[in-house]
Order: sequence, then structure tokens, then C-alpha cells
Amino acid sequence: MSRATNAPASRERRRRRLDAAKGFRGSRSKLFRIATEAVTRAQRLHTIHRKHRKRDFRRLWIGRINVAARVQGITYSRFIEGLTKAGVTLNRKMLSEIAIHDPAGFTAIIGQAKAALG
Repeated sequence: MSRATNAPASRERRRRRLDAAKGFRGSRSKLFRIATEAVTRAQRLHTIHRKHRKRDFRRLWIGRINVAARVQGITYSRFIEGLTKAGVTLNRKMLSEIAIHDPAGFTAIIGQAKAALG
């Protein structure tokens, strides 16, 4: 009986891993072991950074709202408190877009928040 190996599957597995490392610099795209480590790390960080992107955007929106609110004479935290008391249910992304593209509308929203604060 002839000797059976797993060569086709091994070759395919290596080819897939090296294809995934395409575009990496130097040994990271040429040598199997190093490419494997690089791809594994890239996949792990990609997962982590997908979670971070949500965090980063929320920070950006809050920063924009804070600046726009301070121009109107109210801090971000007081503004959000006023919106909650007024029953306005706009999310931070929408508030940020309104602050940038519709200053008059944002001023009206701030008026509602200030009125609810008393």
C-alpha cells in the first residue's frame, strides 16, 4: 500500500493563510509561520477595533455637541439633563448633525432644554 499524506490539504491551508497576509510587508507576507502570526494578530485587532469604532464615534459626537452647546451658554451635561427633562429623544449622532448643519434648529433645541431646566 502506498503512503498517504495530507499534502493537498496542508498546501491549501498554507496558501489560504499566505493569501490572507497579502499586502503585509516583508516576511509577514512570505514566510508561513510569521504570516500566520501576523494574520492572527490582524484578525484579533480587527475585532477589537470594530468595538472601538463605536466608542470613538460617540466621543466625537459628544465633543461636537459640547462645543455647540457652550457657544449657546450651556454645558453638555446640563444640556443633556435638560433634554431628558423635556422629553426630547434625539440621539447624540443626530444632535451632532443638527449642530453642524442647522444651527438655528440646534438653538431651538437648546431653548427647549433650558426651559425644562427651569
